[in-house]
Amino acid sequence: MLDLPLLFAFLGAAALLTVTPGVDTAMVLRAAALDGRRAALMAAAGIALGCLGWGAAVSLGLGALLQASELAYTLVRLAGAGYLIWLGGRMLLRPRADFAATAGEGAALQAGEAFRRGLLTNLLNPKVGVFYVTFLPQFVPAGASVAGYSFVLACLHVLLTLAWFGVLIAATLPLGRLLRRPALIRALDRLTGGVLLAFGGKLAASAP
Repeated sequence: MLDLPLLFAFLGAAALLTVTPGVDTAMVLRAAALDGRRAALMAAAGIALGCLGWGAAVSLGLGALLQASELAYTLVRLAGAGYLIWLGGRMLLRPRADFAATAGEGAALQAGEAFRRGLLTNLLNPKVGVFYVTFLPQFVPAGASVAGYSFVLACLHVLLTLAWFGVLIAATLPLGRLLRRPALIRALDRLTGGVLLAFGGKLAASAP
């Protein structure tokens, strides 16, 4: 059963949430500015896969478990906060001074690292699961399967996210050569590290 007004309402709300700056945006922008198109696309793919993982978990009832179990939520929250703080601290204290090779094995390693960061940042953030549990059911039409339709909405949210990341990557790549100066590379690494630290601290301090 398809309710077009409800679907359009979801798309509007999801679009606003998608363009709101956050840790995912910071990771994609940094990858696009410093590591090139391939790494930025892989970071976006990792983020999208992490969101899809939570969407599938919610449809299977695991998101509701996080919402109901303080212990489960706390364990995932602390793991995610620890990862963000570790990653942000490393960027802040040990920023790069040069731009690695853009071809061959170096580029492949950069792309793989970008994908891993994007994936883990979302998989280790229980707020994504709780957000899907509380947000998506509001847009499920009467008579539709809550689990199945919620997963479809999660997929639409991921598509919106990928489209937005595509715009950001396209806008950032022309500035890549300018932003790859040693001083700017260090500054961007430290800025991104500070953002990750802030989100990691916020996640660690958030209430269940």
